Amino acid sequence: MKPTLFMVLILSVLALACKKNNPGTDPVTPVDTGLPSGAKDGAAFINNGKSAIVTLYAPLKKSVSLTGDFNNWQGTAMKNTADGNTWWVQIDGLDPNVEYAYQFLVDGTLKVADPYCQKVLDPDNDTYIDSKTYPGLRTYPAGKTTGIVSVMQGNPPVYTWKNTTTFTRPAKDNLVVYELLVRDFTADHNYASTLQKLDYLASLGINAIELMPVNEFEGNLSWGYNPSFYFAPDKYYGTKTALQNFIDECHGRGIAVILDMVLNHSFGQSPMVQLYFENGKPAANSPWFNVDPTHPYNVGFDFNHEKAATKTFVKNVVKFWMQEYKIDGFRFDLSKGFTQKISTDDASFSAYDASRIAIWKEYNNYIKSIDPNNFYVILEHFADASEETVLAGEGMMLWNNLNYNVNEATMGWLGNSDFSWAFFAKHGFAKSENLVNFMESHDEERTMFKNISYGNASGGYNVQDLGTALKREEMAAAFLFSVPGPKMIWQFEELGYDVSIDFNGRTGNKPIHWEYTDDPKRKALYNAYAAFIQMKKKNSIFSSPNASYNLSGAVKYIKLTDATNTVVVVGNFDVVAQAASVNMGTSGNWYESGNSSPVNFSSSTYTKTLAPGEYHIFSKSALSN
Repeated sequence: MKPTLFMVLILSVLALACKKNNPGTDPVTPVDTGLPSGAKDGAAFINNGKSAIVTLYAPLKKSVSLTGDFNNWQGTAMKNTADGNTWWVQIDGLDPNVEYAYQFLVDGTLKVADPYCQKVLDPDNDTYIDSKTYPGLRTYPAGKTTGIVSVMQGNPPVYTWKNTTTFTRPAKDNLVVYELLVRDFTADHNYASTLQKLDYLASLGINAIELMPVNEFEGNLSWGYNPSFYFAPDKYYGTKTALQNFIDECHGRGIAVILDMVLNHSFGQSPMVQLYFENGKPAANSPWFNVDPTHPYNVGFDFNHEKAATKTFVKNVVKFWMQEYKIDGFRFDLSKGFTQKISTDDASFSAYDASRIAIWKEYNNYIKSIDPNNFYVILEHFADASEETVLAGEGMMLWNNLNYNVNEATMGWLGNSDFSWAFFAKHGFAKSENLVNFMESHDEERTMFKNISYGNASGGYNVQDLGTALKREEMAAAFLFSVPGPKMIWQFEELGYDVSIDFNGRTGNKPIHWEYTDDPKRKALYNAYAAFIQMKKKNSIFSSPNASYNLSGAVKYIKLTDATNTVVVVGNFDVVAQAASVNMGTSGNWYESGNSSPVNFSSSTYTKTLAPGEYHIFSKSALSN
């Protein structure tokens, strides 16, 4: 029997009804009338928080629906813009004071959270978050959906900033950065407990804290270099307002806050990765990611920074953190990876790359357009000096790793102990402010561990002795802080932290030894660091471009001159006594750091037999401290 027109209409209506009530099938895409006013990436609230316009950038998808608490997880079909790139829907009747969990259902099968959300709920990891760290964390909507969900709220808690007008960022050349992993800094692993240590850090004299990544990463116990959500602070460390308060309190103590930002790659929990994924890696049509990484150091999934969608995303990320959290700088992880040139070894990866320079110029100029006031852009680059010189000329700051050579010196093994690479002129830079020197970072073996494990010895002098090793760390720090330019120290370096980086696995939790402050020998190292930091900050000569040095032998020295003063730092890094002979430039009275009475030198050449580990800081005029 042939169906009548009436029967066909009835069957069509029934089919559409079945699709609407079954979120596992493709919903019918409503006709788009254009993005409404106020829409932005992610959720934008209107009508005093009672309505939300939610968008998702997802080109080439056939259908997207929005599911969440507001529709009992049944799904509301989203409209697609005329270019096919953006999906959106307006949800009404919301309570502005309620947190709503939500997801996108893409092509009827894939559930993903919002890449732009500022909070996520994780069914696997949230149960391990301490209620003191994150009070009132709402429960996961178990039984309603699966996977990570986004959270939005029309009227969320708003932090009232106290120190926005009174804080001035330290000059780049005078910057002393303290790199810190919240997880391994205090036993409570959160912002509140870290905040309680600010007096300790302020007394040390540092004027910037660099937080290892704090945006949502996979798991809880992580260094943070496996990012998944870029706008949401990881809840394991505390609430959004707790992070804002930490930054505000730092500013109140004259301390800048720099965020470690990971935009070379992302990991599998990222909805941006999941949206275009096949055969275990990003699909060829991904708007953001390369199918295969372009360089040998990649982990996770490699961003393509020549794609327009990636550039837009990166700019949105940096703008958000700059404005929402009032941070003072970024340290960009693996910045050398921002290239589409294929390399299989470090030599080709590090070679001059004009396309990579162009990418970083664009990002740096964008950051300047948002905040031109001495905002710090720090790159973990380690590329050819000719490339780094161009980036430095644009005002960017480059990490400079002195760990191996300085540690050889502290251990008393002198063959590879030349750390003259610390001087900006050797890099071809015009200014010292663009080179961030460090002896330790999160990524390097702890110098004290190697001193105690592998230090040299001669007779009764043994670097593996704790007290001797700590004094040699002090000598190395005297040289480090005498080199012009910004400095970085790794957490507890100032106390001689001697637990290997590989303890409990390279990225695993490390013991927290605040009792080190009760050890007189370790506290003496802290006091020496504090004195060197004050010396650097309060005396302009430590920014002088006029330097001569010899850092290749047992007896090493640095000589700095400016219009008003001369400073000479000299030390014996051998494990036996060595004769020093350094041209001071003039005889007469000199001051030794820490002593108020002058020392008279009858000759312009300083000659003395230095005991192993002995060092001095001399100045023609007394230094401020």
